[in-house]
Amino acid sequence: MNIFDIIIWPLRWVIELILVGAHTAWTALGLPEDSGWTWVLSIMIIVLVVRSAMIPLMVRQIKSMRGMMELQPELKKIQDKYKGKRDQFSQQAMQQETMALYKKHGSSPLSSCWPMLIQMPIFFSLYRVLNTANHSEAGVGLMSQDHAVLLANSEIFGAPLSSILSQANGNTNIIVVAIVLIVLMVGTQFFTQRQITSQNISEAAKASPMFRQQQMLMYLLPLVMAVSGFMFPIGLMVYWLLTNIWTTGQQWWTIRNMPTPGSDAYKKRVERLKEKGKWDDHPDNPANRIVRDGKTQRQLELEAQENGGQRQQPVSKNRKKKKRK
Repeated sequence: MNIFDIIIWPLRWVIELILVGAHTAWTALGLPEDSGWTWVLSIMIIVLVVRSAMIPLMVRQIKSMRGMMELQPELKKIQDKYKGKRDQFSQQAMQQETMALYKKHGSSPLSSCWPMLIQMPIFFSLYRVLNTANHSEAGVGLMSQDHAVLLANSEIFGAPLSSILSQANGNTNIIVVAIVLIVLMVGTQFFTQRQITSQNISEAAKASPMFRQQQMLMYLLPLVMAVSGFMFPIGLMVYWLLTNIWTTGQQWWTIRNMPTPGSDAYKKRVERLKEKGKWDDHPDNPANRIVRDGKTQRQLELEAQENGGQRQQPVSKNRKKKKRK
């Protein structure tokens, strides 16, 4: 066992626990134990468990990405302020102002990377589980040799889940299934990225360098997936595809209910709330934000109407004391 296997050993144990546990449950419900679809459903359970546990992190990631794009104009002002200044004092001051801006908006460049960084060890752990099963070897936990043989020989559309496109050796079933999965993976990944850039970005943020980087990723990540598909087992691509489908649905819900202010998705949400008559009392309505003495703009306007159109002016503490005298 190499150092990499030692590091991911706990994750492999958990993956095997979920995979074998789900497979046992599906077979108890009457599904054939040697069917590839039974194992696909078991992989789906892994996706559900992992992504459900990551929901708070994903919501935070989307908020952070939204915040990062929205503060790009302010970041540019800081960069322009110190443009051409290479001395240590100026660089330190620029860094401090940048970090203060991140803190103010509750965003960080690293926040958007955490979900991906957390998923990669899980991804490689599942790869090791499938690769070990392909050699009909027992795993590190509940994956016995019998389970490994069942998994290695299970097929979907005639292609074993443990098979790899680069090692298809002319097997038509493996080639067709693998290519279809790669196309679906690339398509869902592209749609997921485009869903953000086309609907959940304000016009001001679209002029920022970060938006251009996001658009580059929209084309780069699917390309990486396409290349990786030639080297990964079909079972692993099934996991990746199911993960993309989950991400697309989760992102759709988040964009619909927590859109970026100023974006197309935000305008559509406001229209929906207005149609339902809920916009006037909704917290997202700027008129319902606290503007003075704990009162919202709408409350102040209502008070002004009750006072005959004259808005009551705040009374200072000194004036209150004089009145008491």
